[in-house]
Amino acid sequence: MNRLIHTPEGVRDYYNQECARNMALGNMIDHLFLSYGYRFIQTPTFEFFDVFNKERGSARSQEMYKFFDNHNDTLVLRPDITPSVARAISKYYLNEDMPLRLAYHGNVFTNAISYRGKLAEMTHLGCELVGDQTTESDAEVISITIEALRQSGLKDFQVEIGNIEFFYGIMEESGFSEEEISDLHDLIENKNYFAIEGLLNQKEIPATLKDVILKLPQMYGSIDKIREFKNLTRNEKAIHAIERLEKIYSLLCAYHMNDHVTFDLGLLSAYKYYTGVVFQAFTFGMGDFIASGGRYDHLVEQFGKNTPAVGCSIKLELLLLALSRQNVTVPTDPEPMLLLYDRSQKKDAIEAASALRNAGHRLTLMRKFDERTMKDYAEYAKRNNITEIFRLAGPGALEKIDPVTGGCRPYSVAELISAKMTELR
Repeated sequence: MNRLIHTPEGVRDYYNQECARNMALGNMIDHLFLSYGYRFIQTPTFEFFDVFNKERGSARSQEMYKFFDNHNDTLVLRPDITPSVARAISKYYLNEDMPLRLAYHGNVFTNAISYRGKLAEMTHLGCELVGDQTTESDAEVISITIEALRQSGLKDFQVEIGNIEFFYGIMEESGFSEEEISDLHDLIENKNYFAIEGLLNQKEIPATLKDVILKLPQMYGSIDKIREFKNLTRNEKAIHAIERLEKIYSLLCAYHMNDHVTFDLGLLSAYKYYTGVVFQAFTFGMGDFIASGGRYDHLVEQFGKNTPAVGCSIKLELLLLALSRQNVTVPTDPEPMLLLYDRSQKKDAIEAASALRNAGHRLTLMRKFDERTMKDYAEYAKRNNITEIFRLAGPGALEKIDPVTGGCRPYSVAELISAKMTELR
């Protein structure tokens, strides 16, 4: 067996209708970003390692694909696009004092071979609203995420929203070290109740504070349920965190996006650059979130521009997998037609094909060989999802071939152009 025809572990090929669905869904989400006023930005597939190092990235050092350039600098395939956008903002928009709306569509890479079945290369589509620290910007990005999932046709999904400022407000009263807070952050994010209790038992803290921390992994539900947790603390930062969630919920109601929303004060995110509101989108049958986002008010300043920001990212492959498991069909572009011609008709065939393409038809032009039967061409069309087969009968004249019976019906190039123009109106 030829080893070279296979892909390395963690990556795969997409072809035929699967590739068409990927492109169709990606284009739909791209157009949604544009409809909200976002402009696209493209950043390099690989960057300096330090762009994603430590708190600036979403992947640990050992999870990145690293290599060296001619100057012996360490480079990495990007594991996340948000830090790249943050870097570009500091370079190209340093003096911009009005909000920026930027969107992206690109691949990210995580050395996840140890996680069986997880892709090492994935497509992320996202948007970043930079220079606006209001709850309105939080609600806009969350609304875009929900609208993207709705338009994809996904059913029964839920977007969980939290605010990590509640956690850090509670930590202000605990007297924990930075290392202990980091450990507790990870334990709460993973809902590891017993490990949380074990860590707290090693510290002398008030019983009421300990009770609040122990309840953090279970502080989720409707906005009314979250509102009740304000009574558990007097810390202003923690109270303001819940009040921000209340304002966001009110705005989501105005967007008519509140049906898919729940709240979770124990949602802290593994991404270390988030500073406030965070969210993740889930649906049944999937072991991972299909979209996520949050506020990162200090990430851009690490590259030189002091500005707040909030963004979202949608995992295209996981969204497509979720749609497949829910038997949701992703609409693709109209199928192309196949136009066959004889050797003597070469110039007429090119002229007819050009006219049809200029009118908006998608068309495959193919010379018909004597050794091939119409059944051969019908099977070819079926393999390539081509539903209409035409044969050139003369200048401007066509015959539509029935792929089952082999019968034909007279047509003309002018008729097909007229039909396309009517369709476009």
